Amino acid sequence: MVGSSPKSSNRPSFWKTRSGKARLIWPFVLPAALFLAAIVVGAFLLSLNWTHADAPVAFVDALFISTSCVCVTGLGTVDISTVFNTNGHLVMMVLMQLGGLGITTYGSLFLYLFTRRVFLSDRLAVGQALLHDQSFHLGRFLTRIVVVVFSIELAGMIALCLLAPDHIDVFSAAFLAISAFCNCGFALWTSNLEAFRLDIGVNTVVMVLITVGGIGFAVIDEVQRCIVAGAKKNVSRLRGIPSRPVQPLSFSSRMALSTSAFLVFGGAFCIFLAEYFVNTEAFFHPGDVILPSLFQSVTCRTAGFNTVGIGQLTDLTLLVMIGLMFIGGSAGSCAGGIKTSGFRVLVGFCAASFRGRSQVLVGNRAVSRSDLSKVFTLVIFSLLTLIAGVFILTLTEGGVTHVHGKTPFQVLDIAFEAVSAFATVGLTTGLTPELSTPGKLVVSALMYIGRLGPIWLITMMQKFQPEVLYRVPEGVIPIG
Repeated sequence: MVGSSPKSSNRPSFWKTRSGKARLIWPFVLPAALFLAAIVVGAFLLSLNWTHADAPVAFVDALFISTSCVCVTGLGTVDISTVFNTNGHLVMMVLMQLGGLGITTYGSLFLYLFTRRVFLSDRLAVGQALLHDQSFHLGRFLTRIVVVVFSIELAGMIALCLLAPDHIDVFSAAFLAISAFCNCGFALWTSNLEAFRLDIGVNTVVMVLITVGGIGFAVIDEVQRCIVAGAKKNVSRLRGIPSRPVQPLSFSSRMALSTSAFLVFGGAFCIFLAEYFVNTEAFFHPGDVILPSLFQSVTCRTAGFNTVGIGQLTDLTLLVMIGLMFIGGSAGSCAGGIKTSGFRVLVGFCAASFRGRSQVLVGNRAVSRSDLSKVFTLVIFSLLTLIAGVFILTLTEGGVTHVHGKTPFQVLDIAFEAVSAFATVGLTTGLTPELSTPGKLVVSALMYIGRLGPIWLITMMQKFQPEVLYRVPEGVIPIG
């Protein structure tokens, strides 16, 4: 441990706990440093001529695309399908894969496979990122989850090739499968996935990949183990051999799955109403809007693909999508936002307030005060970050000409862009390609903060603060 080193005595007091031991801050600093390093290396590679299709790419655009890949967002200031060649697309695929599971995850797996040892700091860092729990065997979990992830991506690639052989080649299918599972939102077509708007097969495969990548790796691991245990039980039953009962899914996994299903179908219903009954010029038949509504409800919570032009949607639809993007996916997944667990706690808090109860319930479980405090800290910090981002972007981008008209971008467009970047979604009404250099840097910062997670950054900052050994007298403050 660091505290056993003689040099630790020369460190300032904020490095030490009350017992005099050094604080274990490396698990919280490590992911932030590795993500930043990957972004810089990716930007350098994407700025080289051997990754460009024709004209050179400015470094700020390469930095933006690299940040979008590593933070699995999908926003692009340039058209990646025409600006980058195969080498550039391969670099993007690697960056998306690294950003999806997390660079610390792959580094720890490499260390485990070759040395069979994993440092405590790595176990803590990966546990915070994927499980929000450190009491697990990191080596076995990483080996299992990486094999499952690559298997899912391979299955998605094969399905895309089979369902659309005339439009999707093997390389495009592999790129799309990785992008979809990692919830990135990049596609090798200028119009993203608009050409497949009513293609049920392609839409279904992409939605499944997005959903699986956004429910959390702990949920994937638990569902996979339940499926394997169920299959073994059925085989044992056929052979007349007694078997153990299949352990049901945990409460957290059931909550993630049920909340995700509610948000997907509830969001699709709201988008359908907003588009079919309000945007009558764009959709003439219910069948033209049902599948796009479901697809956008799935993708705007976590990915960033679009089968319709986002800039052509109604303001009501954009408001619904902002809400879904802000919630995001489940904890420990590729998705951003306040997560489905945070949303459920907020709903439980509102229900408890209306009923006059002191305990906040989620399902049949009570939420602890520490978890409730974390959720409110997450929401408040997220809102403050978004307000600051919208304020700065309004200053830098308020006069940009709208791509579909002659009026400047409105605050709703800018707010949509900021939430999309912070929640690592990747949808835009058309503002991203028109961003100024300061705007690109602001959106890049929002993607970086959103990928790490506000709670992660707050925890890291708290580790540097000295512990307060006293309490201040409480006072009565008038509320409401």
